[in-house]
Amino acid sequence: MKNDIVAIVVTYNRKMMLFECLRHLAEQTVQDFDIIVVDNASTDGTGQDLAPFVETGKIIYLNPGENLGGAGGFLFGIKQAAERGYRYFWLMDDDTLPYPDALEQFLVADRALDGKYGFLSGKALWTDGKLCRMNLQKKDVFHRLKNRDGSLIPIGVATFVSMFTKAEIVQDVGLPIPEFFIWTDDVEYTDRISAKYPCYLVSKSCVTHAMSSNIGVNLASEGSERLERYRYCYRNEVYVYRRHGIKGAFYLLLKDFYHATRILLFSEGWRWKKLRVLCLGIREDFSFRPGIPYLRSHTDE
Repeated sequence: MKNDIVAIVVTYNRKMMLFECLRHLAEQTVQDFDIIVVDNASTDGTGQDLAPFVETGKIIYLNPGENLGGAGGFLFGIKQAAERGYRYFWLMDDDTLPYPDALEQFLVADRALDGKYGFLSGKALWTDGKLCRMNLQKKDVFHRLKNRDGSLIPIGVATFVSMFTKAEIVQDVGLPIPEFFIWTDDVEYTDRISAKYPCYLVSKSCVTHAMSSNIGVNLASEGSERLERYRYCYRNEVYVYRRHGIKGAFYLLLKDFYHATRILLFSEGWRWKKLRVLCLGIREDFSFRPGIPYLRSHTDE
């Protein structure tokens, strides 16, 4: 291993998008970092096409042999990075396209803070240059971030679309919860970190999140193809807000009521199926009690 920093990219059946992400990583103004690609058992030839780049030693290709989802993929990647001795982890999805100085700006912030932070989060923009609604950082799980001006803005919740953290933080707070599979895994993880450490939005560290459309999680506007995936969203949200006690329960009740109302008023189809998905997701949380996984050295102490 030549570097302290590693970028961890989780991918699944989006080979062309992954290569675009890797191209942007290759254009960083800071090049003292390695890349781990966690391939969730893609069936589109991702592994074969990456082979020539893996041979150069710049990219470490890891295939867990099954689709672990975003949550499991990031756990797998972070754990492997820690075991290989990396000190800094830069997390992103395969449709994240970092600006050339995205990593450099994280390192500037690291020095300005003298390393005293839990995680740093970059500013995610959509393809039109506007803020990406899926990746808006929050002051905490209850409050939106009103002020995005300034270089270092205190936050409590962010996503895995350009998140920068350290091995010592992972050692202390643990890893992402793999049972979340998709959605809210990053909210849970960043909320867990910010409960113990100050965390910041680094507004000068920018990425483009090349999603097909600039919308947040919105069950009311979804078509029929992805509806069942929303069960993870609502189940996982209950887990997150449950640990905030009565305030969390009341907030989530209002939020889910709002979502149900939007489905009834604005959905162009599959209203009852969508309501069923919402209710099933909430109900599943009654038996959803995953533990927090830790690095081996943590549990051995």
